[in-house]
Amino acid sequence: MRKLAMAMAVLLLAAQASGAEVPEIEILIEDHRFEPAEVRVPAETKLMLVIDNRDATAEEFESHDLHREKVISGNRTARIPIGPLEPGSYRFFGEFHEDTAQGVLIAE
Repeated sequence: MRKLAMAMAVLLLAAQASGAEVPEIEILIEDHRFEPAEVRVPAETKLMLVIDNRDATAEEFESHDLHREKVISGNRTARIPIGPLEPGSYRFFGEFHEDTAQGVLIAE
């Protein structure tokens, strides 16, 4: 009976640990620009980028450094998991408006 209670306690703790919330980092797309364009995040942490495209047209969030790309329709939001990241800078851009949609994620 005691072993069963111990096993259940371990399973409960494991379930709680795996259900820990991932920090969300919000970035807006407005007028074909990222806001903020420079985002500081904790290194060695899994994160969720929440990209809110407030423009009427689609934009493709792209980052060769992060190995991510995602088309976000106009007036829609996308959730993009990243990390954990080593300390450093990770460039991202809007593929459809690369001349104005530029940004950098700084893991520290």
